[in-house]
Amino acid sequence: MNAAVFLISLLAASASAAERPNLLVFLVDDMGWQDTSLPFFYDAAGKPVTTALNRRYRTPHMEALAARGMRFTQAYAHPVCTPSRITLMTGKNPARHRVTNWTNPAGTENGDNDVKHLRSPDGWGKTGIAADEKTLPALLKAAGYRTIHCGKAHFGSRGAFGQDPKKIGFEVNIAGNEIGHPASYFAKESFGTGSNHVTGLEKWHGQDLFLTEVLTRELCGAIETAAKEKQPFFAYMAHYAVHSPFQADPRFAKNYPDLPKPQQAYASLIEGMDRSLGDVLAKLDALGIADNTFVVFLSDNGGDAPLPNDKRVPVVSGNAPLRGKKGMRYEGGIRMPMIAAWAKPAAGQAAKESLKVPAGSHHDGLVSIADLFPTLLEIAGVSGVPSFDGHDLRPALKGKPTTRPQWLVTHYPHGHNNDHFSIYHEGDWKFIRNHADGSAELYDLANDLAESTNLATKQSERAAAMSEKLERQLVDYGALRSKELGEVGR
Repeated sequence: MNAAVFLISLLAASASAAERPNLLVFLVDDMGWQDTSLPFFYDAAGKPVTTALNRRYRTPHMEALAARGMRFTQAYAHPVCTPSRITLMTGKNPARHRVTNWTNPAGTENGDNDVKHLRSPDGWGKTGIAADEKTLPALLKAAGYRTIHCGKAHFGSRGAFGQDPKKIGFEVNIAGNEIGHPASYFAKESFGTGSNHVTGLEKWHGQDLFLTEVLTRELCGAIETAAKEKQPFFAYMAHYAVHSPFQADPRFAKNYPDLPKPQQAYASLIEGMDRSLGDVLAKLDALGIADNTFVVFLSDNGGDAPLPNDKRVPVVSGNAPLRGKKGMRYEGGIRMPMIAAWAKPAAGQAAKESLKVPAGSHHDGLVSIADLFPTLLEIAGVSGVPSFDGHDLRPALKGKPTTRPQWLVTHYPHGHNNDHFSIYHEGDWKFIRNHADGSAELYDLANDLAESTNLATKQSERAAAMSEKLERQLVDYGALRSKELGEVGR
C-alpha cells in the first residue's frame, strides 16, 4: 500500500462506521432524459413541463426519490457507455483516460466507417480502463468501505484489466464482466448464450424471473450482509436495463397495451428498473440504514428507445424535446436524468447534517458524470485525492450557488450514430466541431432546446471563441484525434 492510500485508510479509520454514510449509485443503461414520469424539463418560469414521454412512462420511485432531494436538469455523460462508466470511476474526461468509445468483448476496433477518410485514432483504449488508474471503489475500499458491484460492468474487454470489477476495487462482483448488454433478460433462458451471456447468476437459471429483478435481489442480499457486519458500503447498481434486446418485463408489459411491441417492451424495462429502485430503497429502510445512505441515480448516455429517429434530421425522437439519441452529438445523445438524495429524510447523522439536500429541489447548471468521483469521495470523508476533471457538487447539493465551472467538453473521434465530433458547452450555449468536414454548429439551448437553428454563421465571433476554448481543453487533456486516411487508404 502506498503512502497516500495508507493515509486515506488511517483518516477513515478514525471515524466510526456509524458516522460514515453508505453510498448507492444507481446507474441505468441507455436511459434517456425523458424516459420517466419525472419531468427534467423546466420552463422559463421555473415550472416543470410534463411531456408526452413523461406521460407514457411509470417511474413512481424516481418521483419519490426526487421529492426527497434534488434533480439535475443539465447533467451530461459521454455519447456511449464504456467511456462514461470509466469517467465515473476515475473522475477523468474520456479524452484524458482515452477510452473514448465503447469496448467490445474481443477488445478490437468497433467504430463505424461511414466517413470514408476518417478512422478512430491509433492508441485509443479499445481494451478498456488502464491498470494504473486510481478508481473510486479502490479508494473507498482503502477507506474501510465494503465495495459492491452489481450488474453491467463494461470497463474492459475479455482478458483485459477491466474485465473483472474486482480488479478495479470492488470486493463483491455480481454479474459484471466484459459485455455491454445481455443475450437475454430471462432466467429461464439462462440469460442467453454466446459472447453476451450474463455470468455469475447460475443459481437463478431456469426460474421464471427477469434479470432486473434477479439483480435487485442479489444487491439487497449484499447490502444486508454489509449492514449486519456494521460496515459502510459503496453499492454500485449498474442495471443491464434498459439496453437492448428490448424484451418485455412480464411484470409490467400489461400496463402498456396500446404501444407497439418494441415500445411496450421498452416501457416495461423502464418500469422494472424503477421497481428495482423502490425495492432497494425499501430494503435500506427495513435494515434501518436508509437515513444514512446517500443515493445518486443517473444514466450512462442519452436514450436509445425504439422510437422513430431520422438520422438526417433527428429533431423529433424518443428523447423529445431533445434532438437525437445515443451516440449523437445532439442533446438527446448526451443529456441524462440525474437525481441525488438521502434514501430517507431524517436528521441526526453527522453526514446528513453537513449535507442537507433541499427536498423537491432542482439544479439547472451544467454537471458531468465526472463530478461524482470527487463528490462521493468527499461525502465519504476521503479528501486529498486528485479529481482531475470532476468537481465537488456538494455546494450545489446544499442549494447554494454552484462552484462548478460552467463549461463541459465532449470528444468523440469515432464513427457511430453521428461521426467524429467534439462539443463545448458554455452555460446555455453549445458549440459542435464536426471533424468529417470541418463544419461548425452553435446552439442557444436556453431558447432552442431542440437544436433546430444553427447560429454558427450568425454569431461567428461566439462560435470562434468557443472553438478556441474547445481546442485548448483538448490539448490539455492530451486528446487523441480522428485519423485521417491518405488517398491510398480511401
